Amino acid sequence: MLAFGTSLPAVQQIPGRSQPWEAAVGGAEILRAARAAEAAGFAWVSCSDHVAVPASRAAVMGATWYDAGSTLAFVAGATARIRLLSHVLVLPYRHPLVVAKQYGTLDHLSGGRVILGVGSGHVKGEFAALGADYARRGRATDESIQAIVAAWTAEVARFDGEIVAFRDVTVSPRIAQRPRPPIWVGGNSRAALRRAARHGDGWVPWQLTPDECVAAVAFARRIRAEANRSEPFFEVVAPLAMPAGVSADELIGAAGRWQTAGATAFHVGVIARGVDELVDRLAWFGREVIPAVS
Repeated sequence: MLAFGTSLPAVQQIPGRSQPWEAAVGGAEILRAARAAEAAGFAWVSCSDHVAVPASRAAVMGATWYDAGSTLAFVAGATARIRLLSHVLVLPYRHPLVVAKQYGTLDHLSGGRVILGVGSGHVKGEFAALGADYARRGRATDESIQAIVAAWTAEVARFDGEIVAFRDVTVSPRIAQRPRPPIWVGGNSRAALRRAARHGDGWVPWQLTPDECVAAVAFARRIRAEANRSEPFFEVVAPLAMPAGVSADELIGAAGRWQTAGATAFHVGVIARGVDELVDRLAWFGREVIPAVS
């Protein structure tokens, strides 16, 4: 069964991409959107991650990026079923035990709704501000994923890596999901896809065509087999744009092409001129598209 998710409004305000009305969004509007997505049958809502945007990059990136953990916890308390995706958390910015604690607590309190989306990051100035090692971010991300899994799956956890090492620690409260919350790896590079295949449970590319997806999925499956991962590479999350004026038939056709290319889920980018229109479009998508595709 195909799953559909979407981003919360206003949580990343990128010039040229976010809508003017999002600058005035507060908690009430975010909760309204999350509840509308849940009612429409979306599988998850998401929030991205940048901690300290360099002033020199603000004109391109935007300065406003909501904290994923706080925002998703806020949404969790006002919803019942919809899953909570960090899309994506930059792992080298934080010790993996801190991530395991924060998102494990959220999984426990939400009744098992966390999807941990992770990435290695790309903003060199942000790494410098946070005292994180930009040059070794790939290695740090690989080890952090493995360390988080260790903390979530063992009552008394141990991990021995080049960058991360700990032993004889317990991270509690324990996660609700068994064996653990899924970990999806974001990014389009071969390194990100290799990381998803070796260490993750799914892949979330930013920009991709269906033809590129076919080759990428085949590559990921080969890498996963070489790494002796017996579990299937079960989530390939394709981008699905929902611009103004698009018809249900167009969206259903696009989803079908992605499914043929190997996609198993979709992150839907909804364009709206205000929160009322956003809520209406989410409901329309839930009526006209999700049942036809799922």
